[in-house]
Amino acid sequence: MQQQATAAASAHTDTSHIKKVMMGSAAGTVVEWFDFALFGYMAVYIAQNFFPTEDKMAGLLATFAVFLVSFIVRPLGGIYFGKLGDKLGRKKILALTVLLMSGSTAAIGLIPNYESIGIWAPILLVIIRCIQGLSAGGEYTGATIYTVEHSPMNKRNSYAWAMSAATYFAFALAAGVCAGLVAIIGTEAMGDWGWRTIFLLAVPMGVVAFFIRDHLSESPEFQQMRAEKKGQVSYTAGQVFKAEGRNIVKLGGFVVLYALSFYIFSTYMNTFLRTVIGLTPAQSLTASMVALLFVTALTPIAGIISDKIGRRKMMQFAAIWHALFTIPAYMVVNNGASLEAAIAGMLIIGIGQVAASVVAATLLSEMFPTDMRYTASSMCYNITFAIFGGTAPYLAIWLTTQTGSYLAPAFYVTIVAAICFFWVTILMPETANKPLRRYHTEPEPDTKPAINLGKVNVS
Repeated sequence: MQQQATAAASAHTDTSHIKKVMMGSAAGTVVEWFDFALFGYMAVYIAQNFFPTEDKMAGLLATFAVFLVSFIVRPLGGIYFGKLGDKLGRKKILALTVLLMSGSTAAIGLIPNYESIGIWAPILLVIIRCIQGLSAGGEYTGATIYTVEHSPMNKRNSYAWAMSAATYFAFALAAGVCAGLVAIIGTEAMGDWGWRTIFLLAVPMGVVAFFIRDHLSESPEFQQMRAEKKGQVSYTAGQVFKAEGRNIVKLGGFVVLYALSFYIFSTYMNTFLRTVIGLTPAQSLTASMVALLFVTALTPIAGIISDKIGRRKMMQFAAIWHALFTIPAYMVVNNGASLEAAIAGMLIIGIGQVAASVVAATLLSEMFPTDMRYTASSMCYNITFAIFGGTAPYLAIWLTTQTGSYLAPAFYVTIVAAICFFWVTILMPETANKPLRRYHTEPEPDTKPAINLGKVNVS
């Protein structure tokens, strides 16, 4: 065991090995989130098939309520797979979650519609979405941890950006595939059967991702910890929260902004462009695809900058950008009411979103010790996403309906961003360029940041 740990630790200096790990983790994440993204992009067609009603907005609300269900179970998946990941290793769990996600996604494409089996159609949809949620609960945090634990101390975000890029690219790929199929077969055929074929793509993609991940090596940080403890480590969720609850809450305060803005940007905007602005399905999906490819290209730059200036300054930038530019971005989209305006508005929002996403990816590892990292980060990430990410599309539609203002979701994001800025300024430690904690009994990151509210940057 000791020899394995020593050999694995040398991987920290092997750039080619780290890149292989980074791309292997990202490949699986693309498949996971391609599958998860489809539900949001196909929301209108799912509503037609599973929640038929004369009130289209009511059907959408029902669909996004099902969207929310998967987020409710994500913390359970995070805790379950997180505990297994801390006990058995990162690699095995990442291979399992990608199979679980691809299988459940394909199953959605096989469910008969409401006209065929009545109430059982939405019931089966809810059950399968729960399985997706369980899988997603163990996916993203595991992939980011696996990458960070292979990376040099001063370049953790310079490699971990790949997980954010993989997520954005997965949503872009889903939007592109959906837009292309709509353009080829038309809206009517898409609603009848076309949407199902896209869900079935999950099967071959999942098999490929499984074999890629199955051939990766275990995390050197995990192997070293196992060697030092001479065996498996296993903590209950209660023990993890007791030891790391303060850091879970601290990081969760920032992940709130990341979760909310991500699903407003990646999921709700597609519905907003169709139902409020009046763009065609092909136009709205094209706008989403272009914006998501743009932020995908920005992620490596954001990762490098985060390693240079530190995590806290990057978080403050993300909060300030969302607070200042979300409302103007919505106004650009509404006033232009065109494909070009939609793309422009989404690009504006995307800059703040990518800053939040990239820094959060690395913080999920830097805030927690190796022996509890998978469980603690999964609890933080998934509980926050369940409350604020899963509800984002539903609340956005509800707020727009209740207020009659298309700007209501933008005000929601702006208020959260303003609160988040002060949360980060006062509570978040600086973790960049510091060794990862291996055990929960080791000192936590610096928790006494120097506060200077007269300046934007806090060092």
